Amino acid sequence: MRTLTIIVSLMCMALSVSAAKADRRVAFVVGNGAYKNVAQLPNPPIDAKAMASTLRNVGFEVIEGSNLTRDQMTEKLLDFGRKAQGSDIAVFYYAGHGIAVGGTNYLLPVDADIKSEMDVKLGAAINIDLTLDQTMGDAKVKLVFLDACRDNPFAAKIKSNSATRSVNVGSGLAEMKSGEGTLIAFATGPGQTALDGQEGNNSPFTRALIDNITKPGIEIQQAMTSVRAQVNEETHKGQLPWGHTNLIGAVYLNQGPTTQVANAAPTATAAPATATSGSEAEVEFWRSVKESNKPEELNAYLSAYPNGQFKPLAMARLAAIQNGPSTTTRNLNAGVDPATFTDDATQLTEDQIGLDKGQRRDVQRRLTGLGFDTKVSGVFNDDTRTVLKRWQAARGYPSTGFLNKLQHKALLSEIVAATTTASDDSPKPARRAAPAQSAPAPRHSGGGDAGAAFMGGVVGGMMGGMFRR
Repeated sequence: MRTLTIIVSLMCMALSVSAAKADRRVAFVVGNGAYKNVAQLPNPPIDAKAMASTLRNVGFEVIEGSNLTRDQMTEKLLDFGRKAQGSDIAVFYYAGHGIAVGGTNYLLPVDADIKSEMDVKLGAAINIDLTLDQTMGDAKVKLVFLDACRDNPFAAKIKSNSATRSVNVGSGLAEMKSGEGTLIAFATGPGQTALDGQEGNNSPFTRALIDNITKPGIEIQQAMTSVRAQVNEETHKGQLPWGHTNLIGAVYLNQGPTTQVANAAPTATAAPATATSGSEAEVEFWRSVKESNKPEELNAYLSAYPNGQFKPLAMARLAAIQNGPSTTTRNLNAGVDPATFTDDATQLTEDQIGLDKGQRRDVQRRLTGLGFDTKVSGVFNDDTRTVLKRWQAARGYPSTGFLNKLQHKALLSEIVAATTTASDDSPKPARRAAPAQSAPAPRHSGGGDAGAAFMGGVVGGMMGGMFRR
């Protein structure tokens, strides 16, 4: 009987791997807070980072951004639109300023400078209806979460410059209707304003979303009922999320074993899967912020996991940041062009450096020599991009995974100042030039085709053994 229970559990896990491969999920997650022409919002970037991590943990490919200008938002939306075509589930999440003009809702990039209704309608803001239609139109399931119901910071200007005719400029966002297969959720009701939350933490709405929408075995509409209850209670009935749903069928962002295979195993066997999922989510979240130099990102982890297993490490890193950079960090950044800490790096800026294969291998050797281990192949694959992000975050540079000329120069000088790098193209790693960074969390074995093959082999072998007896 015990052997049969193990087999059934393994079959559930194998089916879970197959379901994750077949279910194509894409998400757009942006938090705008560093506005240039109106009061800044401290929490949307923190909200977006936490939401992006939450969605990645349940299999979403996330197009993520914080404090984006109009052009940057357009670029991210175009990428999202391409990847969301034909997807099984597409999620659109936005935190930041949003406004309603003439009954139409708009999102505000950080460089928005709106003086009139004409500015809004001719491109200074982003039309939500048009954006959703163009980017998510043919996704099978569309989930929209808007934590953007804050006061309209441009309302007075728009009204004062529309003296010749009446213009409807509302507080909060206007009501929206969802099309077939769509769920739209606002942080609060139409025309109402929502709370941003305590500085350095998630907003009440985003915190409730993170707590509920990816619970194993919970259907999304059931989760949203819990979201409304949690926000209502946390704000002492001062804020009640609102939504409109036109979904056809049940939607699960995190299918538990009981929703994958009906009656496949007793309830007791499902409990470890839930705990593992939560543990993996926390590990992934911590991995994304553990080398951050931004207190708000570490506070986001502490807010999501107040009793988390990495709480002491997060508190220690916060204390180190508040006491100023360590001697090691000051030495590493000594003589570095100040623009290195502000200039973003992209695929374009990296292409402009003109790195050949040998120079790319040199970059990988240098990263490995600093303790940011990566394979020396001369190809900047996803693994190298992840390592570059870790190096950038540790140095206080914008963490994009791409290089620009200033960052490349800083990396070269950082190593050369302390060690001699081999001039040939051999893949020997450079000697360590600085104390190694904290080791990355161990990778989970299996995953993708290998994970499915492993499960299939185990189940097949055990079943074959049973029948041979």
